Amino acid sequence: MLLAFTPTVLDPQMPELRRANLPVGWASPAFDRLQLEDYDWVTSGAGAQRHAAYLTVQQRLNYPAAQQDYVSGFVLLAANADAYWPLIDTALDEAAARGVNQCFVWALPQVMRDGYTRIAPPKEDDMQAFDDVLYPLALGRDASCSPEFSTSIAVTASGHERRGSLWSDARLHFDVGPGVRSEAELGTLLAFFRARRGAARGFRFSDPFDFSSNGMTGTPTMIDQLIGVGDGLTGTFQLVKRYGPGVDGGSEPQIRPITRPRAETLTVSINGTTATGWVLQTGGMVHFTTAPPVGAAIRAGFLFDVPARFAEDRLNVSGAAFLAGEAPSVPLIEIREAS
Repeated sequence: MLLAFTPTVLDPQMPELRRANLPVGWASPAFDRLQLEDYDWVTSGAGAQRHAAYLTVQQRLNYPAAQQDYVSGFVLLAANADAYWPLIDTALDEAAARGVNQCFVWALPQVMRDGYTRIAPPKEDDMQAFDDVLYPLALGRDASCSPEFSTSIAVTASGHERRGSLWSDARLHFDVGPGVRSEAELGTLLAFFRARRGAARGFRFSDPFDFSSNGMTGTPTMIDQLIGVGDGLTGTFQLVKRYGPGVDGGSEPQIRPITRPRAETLTVSINGTTATGWVLQTGGMVHFTTAPPVGAAIRAGFLFDVPARFAEDRLNVSGAAFLAGEAPSVPLIEIREAS
């Protein structure tokens, strides 16, 4: 087995270490298994370095995922347990997603001391399925949109209120029935509803009132939305849209994660200059090969869709009512996706 500690072997300050410790003569099939560990980068949040290292090692040694192991852990000091174990857990999830054959957590004394329990992420079942297709009918301004928050309101004996916001982001409700304009479109709607199995499967929906990072419907630019500030370590940033005053951080703007951007419209900038060396990942995550420098403002512009599903498993449509000019009710509800 070949075990490589990538924070040392691939240290950019010592470029010759890789030639000595990961020579190309050790490429597959020289060893039975390749084991990688990057603990220092995991616990420091150096995501960009970690992912760049995986690519470098793969290009250099080319071991298939089935012949690789990932070694994670440990937490030397109990005071760091709450901060480090979640990072280690996330690194294990990422290794599994890369197809790594076996993942190990060490060391046993720290695991027992802190009561660490590895709970694998749940597998998506059919009821959580999402079809990456767009709702097929153009709605214009005929559809209705209702943003919804959840607020707890307690009324005191004196009549004063204490209000607490339970959701950090609104959940959208739509009625797309008024957008159906012909019998042909009605047939398209029915076919789309049956293909989604009613409420079982999600899909993309283009909100006619809010679909751009620039205002609500403007043409996106690369400086529209601040998605992060560089720290020299972090390489992955979630696309977001801010609403309300203080768009760049003041007065507690409402921040909305964007999980379904239109990839072909996405532009990214660092300190106002077009950024390169990035890819769009699942869930609206922008990943840089090299972490942006400390203090750099990372901004993005994009068009986006809303992940949605039919609100009900039954679709009531009357041909006579439709011909008489009565629009059917077709409620949709936004799906809350993990980001």
